[in-house]
Amino acid sequence: MPASPSTNPPRRLAVIGGGPAGLMAAETARAAGVEVDLYEAKGSVGRKFLIAGKGGLNLTHGEPRPDFDRRFGAREFDVAGWLDDFDGDALREWARGFGIETYVGTSGRVFPMDRKAAPLLRGWVRRLREDGVRFHVQHRWLGWGDDGALRFVTPEGETLVRADAVVLALGGGSWPQLGSDGAWAPWLAARGVDVAPLQPSNCGFDIGWSEHFATRHAGAPLKPVIAHWRDEHGVEHALQGECMVTATGLEGSLVYALSATLRDAIARDGSAALQLDLAPGRDLARLRHDLSAPRAGRTLSEHLRRHAGITGAKAALLYEVLAKPQLNDIDVLATTIKRLPLVLKRARPIAEAISSAGGVRLEAMGDDLMLNALPGTFAAGEMLDWEAPTGGYLLTACFASGQRAARGAVAWLGATVRS
Repeated sequence: MPASPSTNPPRRLAVIGGGPAGLMAAETARAAGVEVDLYEAKGSVGRKFLIAGKGGLNLTHGEPRPDFDRRFGAREFDVAGWLDDFDGDALREWARGFGIETYVGTSGRVFPMDRKAAPLLRGWVRRLREDGVRFHVQHRWLGWGDDGALRFVTPEGETLVRADAVVLALGGGSWPQLGSDGAWAPWLAARGVDVAPLQPSNCGFDIGWSEHFATRHAGAPLKPVIAHWRDEHGVEHALQGECMVTATGLEGSLVYALSATLRDAIARDGSAALQLDLAPGRDLARLRHDLSAPRAGRTLSEHLRRHAGITGAKAALLYEVLAKPQLNDIDVLATTIKRLPLVLKRARPIAEAISSAGGVRLEAMGDDLMLNALPGTFAAGEMLDWEAPTGGYLLTACFASGQRAARGAVAWLGATVRS
């Protein structure tokens, strides 16, 4: 017979981490009647969410499934399971519940009509408080005590917390100033959880420009360009987009989309080869023809501008990779414009990355995201071993995994009551 409420007090869930995954876990569990305490290391929740929304909150992407699922690479089928319960359309409908209407931009990215993150976050936190979620900010998790209690350090000192179940939503290793510092990894590993090393994802790469080029062109956009690269099987791929010159190399949406492939190539081969088509609108034959026009005393830079549409940082890149005799060879110049060769030496540090790869391996947990080594402890969000390009894919999967983990926790708590 079910136990009566008088003899079985409400089950208590501790959610550790106040990003989208943690907040969604708190919402899901509270809606199921579970008592929820949410702990956040910083003075307020959702800080990375707010920073991500500074340039316009990219909430999700309008790409239909299963194409959407393929953006998660090797973890496509795992993440697809989460998305079966809460996908991009569900996320848009959820936002509508706060009065936040969304639209699909020309790139397929989905934004709130006002493009702001703060109104959505404020409404979400307010509703969670009204629903009974208890927030504990400035509580930085330190792992477990000897008796299994959760350890937190607060402005008043260390405190121990006991809960019937736990959802960890601690983020990855990027943006440590906002709380995602990966400090949890050795604590989980010490308890038998298989944790893959954290690596930068959606990051820039170092090339090693000359001082002259870096000084003059850092911050300059390269658009549009087409990136050409080969995968680990030698198969060639191409993708058009935009990127930006940095003082040390390249970054931007096009580079971020390739970051996993480029990072893994550097780990495997010591460097990664990338070629840029600086003139996507002209084929090689046309470029040769256009550049063969008499220069009539004009400089090469002016000739490139007039006859190839190459200016600014694009023109400077040609001077960076070609010697003077090559610049005056029409065939070499045209070929280089279509396939400018670059060697990427290393990814930028994880602290600068938009997101991270690595973390708790999905093989170390069940479909409900409960850790095999720690019954009653679930994990969600970026601390799990998956990655995706920017464009709303990351955020959608964080929401979906938070819901999945909370549902798992609710089911586990129910099972422990019945037993």
